[in-house]
Amino acid sequence: MSALPPFQVLIDEHAGDVMAVLRAAVGRDGAEDCFQETFLSALRAYPQLKDSGNLRGWLITIAHRKAVDHHRARGRRPLPVAEVAEVAVEDPRPGGDIWAAVGGLPPKQRAAVTLRYAGDLPHAEIADALGCSPAAARRSLHEGIKRLRKELA
Repeated sequence: MSALPPFQVLIDEHAGDVMAVLRAAVGRDGAEDCFQETFLSALRAYPQLKDSGNLRGWLITIAHRKAVDHHRARGRRPLPVAEVAEVAVEDPRPGGDIWAAVGGLPPKQRAAVTLRYAGDLPHAEIADALGCSPAAARRSLHEGIKRLRKELA
């Protein structure tokens, strides 16, 4: 076990990875709020942290949980009832269609795909973030990719 670095060093080293995971998980609009919530939670827990071996994975796990909270809260928000004209908008970013499709996956599959490809986490860390076994994490990832291939083909 090594000493914990100053919290600012932790932010400087891992902010980009955390933001990438959050943008993929909740979209650009919700990512900033989730990013702040992630680092506020991390700051509160940091003094009690015993192991500094995988700080990146620890932060990504917190970010994933904040993304889940974001989706739960969004599901409880009231829907507007006024009619709005539907306008088709193309996502100008490369891969925009892929991430939109990822957003439509079931929660565990969406989380597994996001953590693997946006967060570059190995299966063991995905399992920790999802609170399941590595085999279950691999299965969720596999099923998510299989569904994406089918939908995007």
